[in-house]
Amino acid sequence: MTRRTVVALALALGAAPSAAQSVQYKSLEGVEYRSQPDTGAIARAEAALKADAGNVQKVIALGVAQSGVRQFREAIATFTTGLTRWPNEVMLYRWRGHRYLSVREFDKAAADFARGFALDSTNYGVLYHLGVVRFVKGDFAGAADAFRRAQPHAPDPGELAGSTDWLWMSLARAGRMREATAMLARRPDSLKTTVAYAQRLRLYRGEIGPEAVITAADTVDVQVATLSFGLGNWYLVKGDTAKARTYFERSVKSGGWPGFGFIVSEAELRRMRR
Repeated sequence: MTRRTVVALALALGAAPSAAQSVQYKSLEGVEYRSQPDTGAIARAEAALKADAGNVQKVIALGVAQSGVRQFREAIATFTTGLTRWPNEVMLYRWRGHRYLSVREFDKAAADFARGFALDSTNYGVLYHLGVVRFVKGDFAGAADAFRRAQPHAPDPGELAGSTDWLWMSLARAGRMREATAMLARRPDSLKTTVAYAQRLRLYRGEIGPEAVITAADTVDVQVATLSFGLGNWYLVKGDTAKARTYFERSVKSGGWPGFGFIVSEAELRRMRR
């Protein structure tokens, strides 16, 4: 890479100031959801990138820092600029697709994950998020295929619980409950973790009742959105659409708008209205 290219990339990535509470997503009901101000992580990532503009990992680190304070559109711009220099870097597609998913640009997210899959069909982040966007779109069989592929590549116990949870939900919604039950019986998520998905898996296995899924300790907005959606989907699979709607609405009222539970709850409520 020439010095001119390095300088141009650094300037492009550093040109946009860190946004403070910019509008990131506006729901169909007209509710605006905003980013949060930088508390230092973005500024540090920008400085690190300017010092080493030829390092794609520094580009990714900046986008991740922006995402950490819900500056998703700014992160999309960062990853897009990175792709002009590294058009075949799978992790740039993985992260930009994730952020497109966060701002509800589902077709763009799906396109990024398809490109990422073509580059690396074993990339966990690509497979997992491809499954989520398919679930949002109502392609439950396609979602199940993506999560089935993701499951053996999970990098840690929390992600393994997540892909197992989403695989169960996808199979159940695709009308393949026997397969979903058999998958849980094999206990692929046997490694201990305390993520919200582990709590939902206990519900699916009958180890706890629905009243025990959300506890007094669950106060973080994304956590509430995640657990509420899991309950809503569980009730929907059981045919109780009234309770399902109640929990989907609770998820959307949580404030945890970047969470997948919130995002899919919005989609489920739209499907119910149709």
